[in-house]
Amino acid sequence: MGVKETSSDSTPFNIPAERKSLPLSTRLSNLLRSIKRHRGIYLLMLPPLIYFLIFKYGPLWNAQIAFKDFKPLLGVWGSPWIGFENFKSFINSFYFTDLILNTVIFSTAKLVLGLPIAVILAIALHETVFVRFRTVVQTIVYLPHFLSWVIMFGVLLMLLSPGNGLINQVLEEFGLEPIGFLTSPKWFRSVVVSSYIWKETGWSTILYLAALLGINPHLYEAAKVDGASNLQRIWHISIPGILPVIVLVTLLRLGNILDAGFNQVFMLYSIPVYSVGDVIDTWVYRQGILQFEFSLATAVGLFKGVIGLALILTANQVAKRVAKQSLF
Repeated sequence: MGVKETSSDSTPFNIPAERKSLPLSTRLSNLLRSIKRHRGIYLLMLPPLIYFLIFKYGPLWNAQIAFKDFKPLLGVWGSPWIGFENFKSFINSFYFTDLILNTVIFSTAKLVLGLPIAVILAIALHETVFVRFRTVVQTIVYLPHFLSWVIMFGVLLMLLSPGNGLINQVLEEFGLEPIGFLTSPKWFRSVVVSSYIWKETGWSTILYLAALLGINPHLYEAAKVDGASNLQRIWHISIPGILPVIVLVTLLRLGNILDAGFNQVFMLYSIPVYSVGDVIDTWVYRQGILQFEFSLATAVGLFKGVIGLALILTANQVAKRVAKQSLF
């Protein structure tokens, strides 16, 4: 009884004319049969859908307090509307310029420096002929991803502490003065970016390595027969083969450009480095959470979301035109 879809314009977003002409009851019946036939897939989709509905979309209802002077005793509905005053308070705050600058510097540096390192490491692991060596190195580089920033902070203290840190002990052996890496505005940004790359590059490497393993090996064999060198095979086969994954990861990261990594910065920063280390999320924590200014914290969250959405849409269009790759 089902209609055979032979039309060339039959796509998930373009319903064939034959199906559109069916009565509503018939279409609903076909839909129910399709859901029943693929019920296993829908059951697998159910847990993440419930998660997103409860923890992602549900709280959006309370985002209206960004436009209110929220009073817990009055509740979301009872709190008075104040329009864009919370947004103005954030934009006109004394630290606004420094917060935006620090956040963008951290996020951009992590993306610009971390991306090529992860790609190069993935290609190097893919090209090695020593399987056991590749396994060991792969395990070592992605292991830090599973450590919390609390543990990483302890490791960094053992390495960078001006008193008995390993690096400062080496500097003293060469007659140099110890450096307060975590308390010096000159060094703090470098510590944040380098420690992030150390912790997360291995995990990103797995994504690119998986994409490399998905490339048809016959392409490499054909290129080798044609006399292509290793570098030529990497440039003309490996990199184009993982380009879609690179574009996808970059676009997703651009959407979070105003998320500089709260957990990391919160663990590492201190008052002496507020000028170069304070980011939007840490400021919101102090002003919005510790000072109970929930409306302000929500307004900043909406501000970040709108900027992130605009960046994703813009970057997606650029990637579609330049790299012929896009999210949608």
